[in-house]
Amino acid sequence: MSKANNPSTESTIPTVSEDNNSLGDIRINHSVVANIVRLAALEVSGVVAVGGSFVDGIAEIFSKKGGDERGVRVDEDEVGDYMIEVRVILRFGVELAAVAGQIQQRIAEQVEKMTSKSVARVNVIIDGVRTQEEEKSSDDWENHPHTD
Repeated sequence: MSKANNPSTESTIPTVSEDNNSLGDIRINHSVVANIVRLAALEVSGVVAVGGSFVDGIAEIFSKKGGDERGVRVDEDEVGDYMIEVRVILRFGVELAAVAGQIQQRIAEQVEKMTSKSVARVNVIIDGVRTQEEEKSSDDWENHPHTD
């Protein structure tokens, strides 16, 4: 029987949370985690946007306030677990608390799965609600001709 087929000789795959990695450190930039958070939140039914409106996004580009990346803030606590804050706009008519709970669950699952690090908190801040007509009109902005 060869060594390759013997389960006791299989090596373990290092994860981000392991302190002892003979090849070096693995670090994940908080902007990467913020992208994971943003995409996970958008997967939840009833979420219209993460980080506010188009106008809010433009204002945020030009302001350097607190490192907030389009409505998502990622910090770590004293033991290295993620503390996440996400700002969302939800669809009018949905149960706000229920959707916010689903957002928390989805973000925690995806961040833990993709980074192998624990999530201590996911704070969801609901910045507004939009009707379907408002969603369409904000999406159409890019499709209209612009004068420079």
